[in-house]
Amino acid sequence: MKLSARNNLKGTIKDIILGQVNAEIILELPGGEVITSIISKDAAEALGLSKGKTAYAIIKASAVVLGTDD
Repeated sequence: MKLSARNNLKGTIKDIILGQVNAEIILELPGGEVITSIISKDAAEALGLSKGKTAYAIIKASAVVLGTDD
């Protein structure tokens, strides 16, 4: 798999929460961190996503917003 996005995080699908239109995918990274992605239900089905399957969080954004409580 070749991509222009440089942030590729490999993990295991921990949970899938299906809605009427979207699917919430919980991806657990090797260090125990968790990333949640909301994709269309159709995309989740087309990718054949299921609990325990390996998947990649591929992050490409022109801006990342950070904040603090200070």
